[in-house]
Amino acid sequence: MRRPSGEGEALLRVEGLRISYRTRSGDVPAVDGVDLTVRPGQVVAIVGESGSGKSSMAHALVGLLPRDGRITAGRVLFDGEELTAATGRRLREVRGREIALVPQDPMVSLNPVMRIGAQVAEAPRIHGLVTGGQAGERAVALLAAVGLPDPAAHARRYPHELSGGMRQRALIAAALAAAPRLVIADEPTSALDVTVQRQILDHLTALTRRSGTAILLVTHDLAVAAERAETVVVLHRGRQVEAGPVARILREPAHPYTRKLIADAPSLASGRLRPAGRRAGPRVAVPVAQPEGNGHAPVAVPVAPPGGNGHARVAGTGEPGGVPAGDVLLSVERVTKVFRPVGGPRHAAVTAVDDVTLHVGRGETLALVGESGSGKSTLALMALCLLAPSRGRVVFDGVDVTAGGRGDLRRFRRRVQPVFQDPYSSLDPRMAVGDIVAEPLRAFGVGDRASRGARVAELLDRVALPGGVAHRRPAELSGGQRQRVAIARALALGAELVVCDEPVSALDVTVQTQVLTLLADLQAELGLSYLFISHDLAVVGQIADRVAVMRGGRIVESGPAPQILREPGHPYTRALLAAVPGRSPSPELAGTGVPPGYPAEPASGTSDPEAG
Repeated sequence: MRRPSGEGEALLRVEGLRISYRTRSGDVPAVDGVDLTVRPGQVVAIVGESGSGKSSMAHALVGLLPRDGRITAGRVLFDGEELTAATGRRLREVRGREIALVPQDPMVSLNPVMRIGAQVAEAPRIHGLVTGGQAGERAVALLAAVGLPDPAAHARRYPHELSGGMRQRALIAAALAAAPRLVIADEPTSALDVTVQRQILDHLTALTRRSGTAILLVTHDLAVAAERAETVVVLHRGRQVEAGPVARILREPAHPYTRKLIADAPSLASGRLRPAGRRAGPRVAVPVAQPEGNGHAPVAVPVAPPGGNGHARVAGTGEPGGVPAGDVLLSVERVTKVFRPVGGPRHAAVTAVDDVTLHVGRGETLALVGESGSGKSTLALMALCLLAPSRGRVVFDGVDVTAGGRGDLRRFRRRVQPVFQDPYSSLDPRMAVGDIVAEPLRAFGVGDRASRGARVAELLDRVALPGGVAHRRPAELSGGQRQRVAIARALALGAELVVCDEPVSALDVTVQTQVLTLLADLQAELGLSYLFISHDLAVVGQIADRVAVMRGGRIVESGPAPQILREPGHPYTRALLAAVPGRSPSPELAGTGVPPGYPAEPASGTSDPEAG
C-alpha cells in the first residue's frame, strides 16, 4: 500500500549498509558502509568501477542478493519501512509495484520461452493492476514509450529475436509497467547506442518530472551521471569514498579515485590513443603443424609484420573506403544478408545488411558505428565467415573466402579472430584461463603441452595479466580481466585481423581505458588490423583511423575518424554525435574535466531508432 511522501522526505534511505559473500575461505566484503538518500523525483547516481559493489548494493535493496550474499549490517528504509527486516512475502509485494529493478544483462534476465509482451505485462498482472486484454495493450504501449519500433510485432517475439539494445528496452518497459515509485537502474544503457540511450534517459527523466518517480542510477559512465543525476555517490572497492551534488563532485573531486574516474572518462575531445610503448617479451618458439601433417618444425607463431600502421590513409583514394589498393587486408564486397523465418510468410523476411562494401587496411583500425539493430554484428559475423552472406563475398588477403574450400576457410580462421562483447558468456566457465587461451593452439595441432604452456604465459604477459591467472576460472576474474583473456586467446595463433564486437561496452571507464590502450599497444607491436564495432563514438575517437557509419543495414557515411567526428556530412551521423552524453554540459559543469566534445551543430531532426 502506498504512503504519501512529502516533497522533502526521503523515499529511500540507506544507512551504513554492509554486504558480504560467503566463500570457502570465509566471508568476503562487497559493500562496506554506504549511506545515501533518494527523494521523490530525484535522480541519484552510484558510480564506480567493476567490482566496486554497485550491483550488489542495487540487488540488496530489493532482497535479490544471490544465496551466498547477505546484508551483515545497516538498514534499508523505503518510505519509512525497514526492508532489511521485511518478510519474503512483503518484499514480493514491494518489488515491481513500489520498487522496480532494471538489471544489467537483458539476455540473462528475460525468460527465453516467454514472449516479450507477456514479460512486460507480468508485473502489473501479478499485482492486479490489469486483466486480460488490458495487459497486452499496456505492454504494446510501454514498448512504444521506450522507443521500440513496431511495438505490436515485437511484443509477439521472443528475446532471441531481438537485438541487445531492443532487449534492454524491453527490460526497461517491464520495470516501468506497474508505475513504481522508485526505479533502480543497474547499468540500464551500457548496451545501447547513444541515440537510444538518450531516448531512454529522457524517458526516465520525464518520469521524475511527471509523476515524481525517483531513479537510483547505477552506472560506470561518468558522462551519463554528470548529465542526468543531481547527486552522485562514488564507490571504490565497496567503500563510499565521496558523495554530494554532481556539479561539486565533478568540479572539485576530493578523492584520488574520483579524480582518476574523471580523467579516464572518454569524450569526443579525447583524441586518438597513443601506444604506451610497452616492449613485448621474447618470442617463444612453438612447433607449428605443417599443412601436410609431416612433422613439426619449431618456429615462432607468425604475426603480421610490425609497423604496418604507418601508411597514409586518405578518404576516397585507392580502393573504396580510403585504403590504398596494395594495403587492403580484408574486403567485404557488396554483401547482403536476408533472414527468412522458417515456415513464415515471404514478406516477413528481414534484410539485416543491404549491399555493404568496406575494406580494412593492414595495420589500421576501421570502426563500424551505428545504432542497435543497424546490422553491425551481422556484418561482423559475415566478415568472420561465421555467417554466410545471401549475396556478395568476403576477400581476405586476395583470397575469396566465401568461394573457397575448407582448407581456405581453415587458413582464414588462423589469421582472423574475434573478441566479443560479453567476455563472460564467450569464455567457457568450466575451463581454466590457461586452457581457454591454449584452445586455438590445440584445435590447430600447434605444439606440445610444454610449448603451448610457454605460449600461454607469453600471451598473458602480453595482455598484462599475471601468470597465476592461468589456473583460475572466468568467474574468478573481473570483467576487464576476462576481456584481456579473450584478447589473449584471439592472439594465440598469431592473428593479423581481430574483429572486436563492442569489446569495451560492458566495462567501466578505467578498465575501458586500459583495454583500449592494450589494443593500441598490440597494434603498434604486432601490426594488427582491427574491425572495431561500437555504438560509443567517444571510444571510436580513441581507437579508430577510419569510421564507417551504418544505419538500417547500409553504410551512410565513411571517412577518416577526425573528419567524421568533427565535420559529419550525414544527418544521421550528426544525430549520433549530438546524442553523446556530456557533449554539451550545463554551464555549472564547465571546467569540471568532462570535456564537451567537438563543437558541431546538432542534427536538425532526429532519426528513428533502429529504422529499417
